[in-house]
Amino acid sequence: MAKRAGFATRIGAIAASVGSAVGLGNIWRFPYEAGENGGGAFILVYVLFVLVLGIPVMLSEFIIGRSTHKSMMGALRELMPGSRVHWFTLVCIAGSVITLSFYSVVCGWVCEYLYLSLTGQLTGHSVQEYGGIFSTFVASPWRCLGWTWLFLAVNFVVMLGGVQRGIERMSRVLMPLLFLLLIVFMVNSLTMPGSAQGLKFIFTPDFGKLTFEGVLDALGQAFMSLSLGVACMVTYASYFQDNSSLIKDAGVVAMLDTLVAIMAGIVIFPAVFSFGLAPEAGPKLVFEVLPSIFQQMSGGAVWCVLFFLLLLFASLTSTISLSEISIAFAIEERGASRNRATLWCAVVVVAIATLCALSFNVLDQVKILGRDIFTLLNDASANVFMPLGGLFTATLVGWFLDRRVVRGQLEQGDTLSRRLSPCVVWCLRYVAPAAIVLIFLHYTGVL
Repeated sequence: MAKRAGFATRIGAIAASVGSAVGLGNIWRFPYEAGENGGGAFILVYVLFVLVLGIPVMLSEFIIGRSTHKSMMGALRELMPGSRVHWFTLVCIAGSVITLSFYSVVCGWVCEYLYLSLTGQLTGHSVQEYGGIFSTFVASPWRCLGWTWLFLAVNFVVMLGGVQRGIERMSRVLMPLLFLLLIVFMVNSLTMPGSAQGLKFIFTPDFGKLTFEGVLDALGQAFMSLSLGVACMVTYASYFQDNSSLIKDAGVVAMLDTLVAIMAGIVIFPAVFSFGLAPEAGPKLVFEVLPSIFQQMSGGAVWCVLFFLLLLFASLTSTISLSEISIAFAIEERGASRNRATLWCAVVVVAIATLCALSFNVLDQVKILGRDIFTLLNDASANVFMPLGGLFTATLVGWFLDRRVVRGQLEQGDTLSRRLSPCVVWCLRYVAPAAIVLIFLHYTGVL
């Protein structure tokens, strides 16, 4: 039997895991969530949830993956022999495919805006006109489809390269570039007049502006930002080497992921306040408000290109991890070659992504449960599949998995890991399930 693929280095493993976590959720979603929920107070609660929920649930996925060096189904079959829990893998695969499908449509928007910025078509417009540009774009079926398909083609070309030549190599290149671009943007943003007001908004907690719904939004954002619940981290951890500290690795991934989100806030909010715009702009912040800000800056056209290039990098690092889940399943459970498995995954994702892209134009009248196709899949991913997967892995590792396996994985590495191991298990048993149930209750309207 051929030796199973794996990451060549610990740095490569961490870069890939950080790449999986860092995506549009950090640079697109996090700033507008913070803007709508009072800034500093939201960020403080978000960081707290990353510590007590995000890291333990990430560790539960790490334990399942590295203890067996198998993808989700094979790992569960080995860890829980005689049970049927391995069939839950199909829920994770469905969640990853759905997430990848609608997410790639937003990535297509990023490609369009990168093209518009490169060709100078984003210059000289008002905020209202930028809104019209976006509306005109999403109303065009072929433009939406073309960029979505192109983005997915690039994504699956990377996947054909495999774990080391594709995922690890791409992550080791893109992650440093992403951080470099963020630092450049931060320096520029902090030199603007009025930037102090933006920093105050980010770092001064005003709990009077944070509602209970805002707290639940912070909880959901922490969960989604780390790519938990759809077996991304199980799959990547199965490629980890055995001699590293999982607790340290999870801490580094969570820290860098949170750092990117906060850096994005430092980039965006000083600029927003500097030009007298509202921080509560919502999801349109990136596509309608920021281009307007860039045009008022010195060298704005260059900044606009660099920003959407940054978003493209973040998009790619996330989608390659989502793709690997179903590809690894097809290789290990169905005996497919990587090329064939990648083709199968591509066909399914392109089909669903096509429906999502068309839900803004040709299929805009098609409603399921009162939602268009894109919104339905977005909500299903964030509020059903991810929390359900997180609840499953936290409960499985916290209550049912062999204690020797859990301790052996958590305590590998150093004294600090051994001291923190009981705290992680306690969070998996009590804190994480309770928090995830709150997400479900919020989504169903009970809270």
